[in-house]
Amino acid sequence: MISTDTVDETVRVELGSRSYDILIGRGLMARAGTELAARLPGVRAAIVTDEHVARHHAQALSDALASAGIASTTIAITPGEKSKSFASLESVVDGVLEARLERGDVVIALGGGVVGDLAGFAAGIVRRGMKFVQMPTSLLAQVDSSVGGKTGINTARGKNLVGVFQQPSLVLADTDVLDTLPEREFRAGYAEVAKYGLIDRPDFFSWLEANWQEVFAGGAARIQAIAESCRAKAEVVARDEFETGDRALLNLGHTFGHALEAATGYDSARLVHGEGVAIGMALAHRFSSRMNLCSMDDAHRVEAHLAKVGLPVAIADIAGDLPDAERLLDYIAQDKKVSRGALTFILTRGVGRSFVANDVPASEVLAFLREILDR
Repeated sequence: MISTDTVDETVRVELGSRSYDILIGRGLMARAGTELAARLPGVRAAIVTDEHVARHHAQALSDALASAGIASTTIAITPGEKSKSFASLESVVDGVLEARLERGDVVIALGGGVVGDLAGFAAGIVRRGMKFVQMPTSLLAQVDSSVGGKTGINTARGKNLVGVFQQPSLVLADTDVLDTLPEREFRAGYAEVAKYGLIDRPDFFSWLEANWQEVFAGGAARIQAIAESCRAKAEVVARDEFETGDRALLNLGHTFGHALEAATGYDSARLVHGEGVAIGMALAHRFSSRMNLCSMDDAHRVEAHLAKVGLPVAIADIAGDLPDAERLLDYIAQDKKVSRGALTFILTRGVGRSFVANDVPASEVLAFLREILDR
């Protein structure tokens, strides 16, 4: 939906009294104070960010807030997945309390998925719940982690195993900030864009196959891809906010991907989240073919597109040693998508035809992992 000259797209997440807008467009950082003041009058803010993002954007956001009469304090964490920890959570919570912010004030997540998950979790527990605004600065965060209210941290036993659902009051996705991303991070975020086509939007996946270079280049195609991804996620979240049903479809590629992230010790030099998702989606299609659910041609098509944009598509693409099949299965069994010990995967009957598969036999998964590790 076109809204103004400076907001190219507005996507509404319909959750009754907790509904909120995702604003997508260029120059939104400079308008952040205006947008927040209109929706959350009288608030003060804690800007939670990481040290890399802070150098590029923290002062600009602080100035934009100040121009609208919003006082703010900045809390910067160490960049990287390892900051999704109890220690970092304590640091952010302490920073918010030290600033003497109240329950009616707002925590702003300025950064990628790590910052959003950590800041959102802090907002959900400080003073039993503060207001929360997402300002995602990575493609992955703009199309996935900033939308839907899932927050959390990692533990030694797996990824995102501790957290809360904390819906934001607003998401501001400034596409200009993506120009400062390293190419690897942009590619990793693109995996989540492709995911929406592979879940239930085959026409969108075909559009991406034809237009991915324009998405990478920026401009209208990038905004269109982000908006379509946000619409896809918003529709699912509106139907199933707490992931008791088909919201699980959004985890396509994530069960394999999370296991691989845990297996690498969340070492971003070896594997970042979006790369794990890309490999996971390729594996999900191969496993579905092995289970006679889709054709190998579908798996090859998915792998070909992801590889063309520069994403890894096989476990062998991960540098360094990895655990054996049995240990990888242990990581999968620890994943939060397991219910009472039964393995749950998102499988597919073809491109854009994914579904939730419950009670997947562990023996089949183990045989598949042994097969691909032996290549």
